[in-house]
Amino acid sequence: MLVAALAILVLTATTVAGCGTRRSSAQQLRVEVLATLPHDPTMYTEGLEMHGGILYESSGLVGQSRVRTTVLPSASPLREATLPAPLFGEGLTVTDTALWQLTWTNGMAIERDPATLVQRRVVTYPGQGWGLCHDEHRLVMSDGTDQLTFRDPVTFAVLGHVQVRLDDEPLRELNELECTGDIVWANVFETDRIVRINPNTGVVTGVVDASGLFSPLTAGDDVLNGIAAIPGTDQFLITGKHWPSLFRVRFVPR
Repeated sequence: MLVAALAILVLTATTVAGCGTRRSSAQQLRVEVLATLPHDPTMYTEGLEMHGGILYESSGLVGQSRVRTTVLPSASPLREATLPAPLFGEGLTVTDTALWQLTWTNGMAIERDPATLVQRRVVTYPGQGWGLCHDEHRLVMSDGTDQLTFRDPVTFAVLGHVQVRLDDEPLRELNELECTGDIVWANVFETDRIVRINPNTGVVTGVVDASGLFSPLTAGDDVLNGIAAIPGTDQFLITGKHWPSLFRVRFVPR
C-alpha cells in the first residue's frame, strides 16, 4: 500500500509539473534587427503600414491624434491630417482606393484619400476600435476583445467574426494589426509579444518575443505597438508609442 501510495504521489507531482511547463503549440519566434531608423517620438503610434513605398502612421491621444505619411528613412512627414478633440485616433489601413482610420471609443471610422489624407466620409460602428489591416479582400479589425471582425473594404459593413485563441485559451487585447497574405500579425497590448494568427480559424500559430528593443525612461505609455510589412520581402518595420526608433526586422525561430 505504501509503495502504491508513493507511486500515485510521484505520478501526481509529475503531471502537475508537466502542466506547469507544457510547451505552447505556437511556434516561438524572436526579432532579428536588420536596421534602426529614426522615428518621431511625439507619435503615440496606433497604426503603421507600408503601401506604395509610403509609410502611413496613425497617432493617438485626444487633442494630439493625427495621421501622416513619410518616405523612409526620414522621420519627417510628407503630409499630415489631424483629428479634432474629442477624437482619439487608432489603427489604420490602406486599400487600393482608400485609407481607413479607426477611433478608440468614438465609434467612428474615417475614410480618407490615401494620397492627400483628405477626409471623404465617416461611418459608425459599435464598441471600440483598436487595430485594422487589409488582406486584399476584406478589412480585419480588433476591438480589445478576443474577437477579430471582418469588414467590407468599401462599405465597412460586417462580414463575419473569429475568436482568437492561443493554446485553446482566448487571447484578448489584440492591438495594432498587419495583414500579410493569409496571416494576421497582432501586437498584444502592454506586452513585448507579437502574435501570428490564422484568420480563418483564429488559432495563434506563432508568438514573437520582441523584448529588449527599447527600454523606456518611464513606464506606461512607451509600449510596443506598430507592425508594417515591407512589401516584396520577409521583413517588417516595428516601433512603439513615443519610441525614438523604428526597427527593420525579421521574425526568425528562437
